Amino acid sequence: MEILDGKKISNQIKDEIAAEVAKMKENGEKVPHLAAIIVGNDGASLTYVGSKVRSCKRVGFESTLVQMPSTTSEVELLKKIKELNENSDIDGFIVQLPLPDQIDTQKVIMAIDPDKDVDGFHPTNFGKMALDMSTFIPATPFGILELLERYGVETQGKHTVVIGRSHIVGRPMSILMGRKGFPGNSTVTLTHSRTKNITQITSQADIIISALGVPKFLKAEMVKDDVVIIDVGITRVPDDTKEKGYYITGDVDFEHVSKKASYITPVPGGVGPMTIAMLMKNTLLARERHRSRK
Repeated sequence: MEILDGKKISNQIKDEIAAEVAKMKENGEKVPHLAAIIVGNDGASLTYVGSKVRSCKRVGFESTLVQMPSTTSEVELLKKIKELNENSDIDGFIVQLPLPDQIDTQKVIMAIDPDKDVDGFHPTNFGKMALDMSTFIPATPFGILELLERYGVETQGKHTVVIGRSHIVGRPMSILMGRKGFPGNSTVTLTHSRTKNITQITSQADIIISALGVPKFLKAEMVKDDVVIIDVGITRVPDDTKEKGYYITGDVDFEHVSKKASYITPVPGGVGPMTIAMLMKNTLLARERHRSRK
């Protein structure tokens, strides 16, 4: 069993990006600039955005954090998005999800300029991804592909089972793992909360990508020997014995499933760090795209 170490690989990617940014600076070029909008003060969202800002600093990007109160109206947020769309200094930006109830998430995603949508959520980018065209791939699926590629995990002709059908992870992964090329060329089954006899399906899988958000959902008896496990789930489970009052766990019963797996991602330290690294990579791509048009 080999651990797919997202922390290690994400650090390698950030080092590679930092080297490219250093060259840009040497040549007197503008460095990439990533902005993030956060509405409200959700603890997990603040943590994520904080680590994105720190990562920008590490690789040499400019970064802008726009914090808006939880009472922000949809109109106010859309106005701020318009400002960032029109600001030529900003190469890419994200709106941290989830948003407060008074704001229509779909409307917000639609308002972002597809050329600055480094999260890859806009329908234009999602459609291009589905058609195998050059575009921004959502950061978490992009990170999973990178992990599989850098560890040389064989995907061709394999049976990949994706658990979860979210637009952020499940659905894009089901498309990407079935595309031509590497990683890809696998036969994909997309499962979700309404799937019957899920154990029957997972026990035949060569690769399982779980993005359900249910702690320790995937048990050892649900997988076959030598399976490749990608655990995207990340849940804070309350625990008074821990200093923070909770512990973080994934969708996979790691202790028992890891005994049967050939490769497995840990939680934390697997897919999570990769997501932020690939957001940096998308921002670099956005900068290059904007430069080539000038």
